[in-house]
Amino acid sequence: MNRPTNYPLDPQVVPRFSDVTTFYRLPRVDDWETLDVALTGLPFDSGASYRPGARFGPRAVREASSLLRPYNPVLDVDPYKELNFGDAGDLALSPMDLQRTFSIVEERFRRVYRTEVTPLSFGGDHSLTLPILRGVNERCPRVCFLQMDAHLDTWDSYFGSKFTHGSLVIRAIEEGVIDPERSLQVGIRGPLFGPEDLQRNRDWGLDIVHAEEVHSSPLSDVIEKVREKVGDRPLYVSFDVDCLDPAFTPGTGTPETGGLTSAQAIEILRGLRGLNIVGADVVEVSPPYDHAQITALLAARVGFELNCLIALARREKR
Repeated sequence: MNRPTNYPLDPQVVPRFSDVTTFYRLPRVDDWETLDVALTGLPFDSGASYRPGARFGPRAVREASSLLRPYNPVLDVDPYKELNFGDAGDLALSPMDLQRTFSIVEERFRRVYRTEVTPLSFGGDHSLTLPILRGVNERCPRVCFLQMDAHLDTWDSYFGSKFTHGSLVIRAIEEGVIDPERSLQVGIRGPLFGPEDLQRNRDWGLDIVHAEEVHSSPLSDVIEKVREKVGDRPLYVSFDVDCLDPAFTPGTGTPETGGLTSAQAIEILRGLRGLNIVGADVVEVSPPYDHAQITALLAARVGFELNCLIALARREKR
């Protein structure tokens, strides 16, 4: 393990609104192989079916993340004192060519998973999780998958395309890069095309935790369900900000009312402490529809909580 050398700029010395904008005010590091955790932007939204704008998400999250201090008092950890984090920049993705973009993302993450680096990515639309999972498969075949989302993302195609932000899970199951019987979807809600949408997921073994269940049950029950499903297996976490109610994340591509609160989402994430998280992404931040950085601030906070969980998992593994 690399000894931690990178640390966020001190806002009591360098104002938050000054200097070059990076994730959590960490150094920009082109040589990402030297890191323990590489924070990467994926500016792309050509897989979105409704509102565009998520291509601007990584830039907005970088700016919002400047507000966060480094110590997490609930989890009792400063992740940047545990591991070497760095901003690995954005991948140069083509807004004109989805398949070329998928190839670029898959190639990068295959390289990442041939090393000991843990990736945390900021999108970008949710279609990008599929090529990331292809890369994860390099180190962790048929990884456990926790999807925090309003939508099932198991619809076969949109407008004749089988590769969209609403089809990533069905493609991941077909390609065998996740284990559906060890995977969960949390926050699902809203109207569907029919009852077969839910039955299809159940037939694969996917556990669905509807938003209504989150609201009506103790969060400890939801957390326990996740922990029992995953156990000590490698886990990839994909956080679509639309799992929250639009009151908390207005700046997203496909908002659904009746969603989680920011407090509920953060508490569920903290309940993952000790699980073997091998990577994560935070997606679907669309700044053109955001107000007062509400969504970007939430995404930055989610990323920070994930940083803490990754650091704690590495500590406990040591």
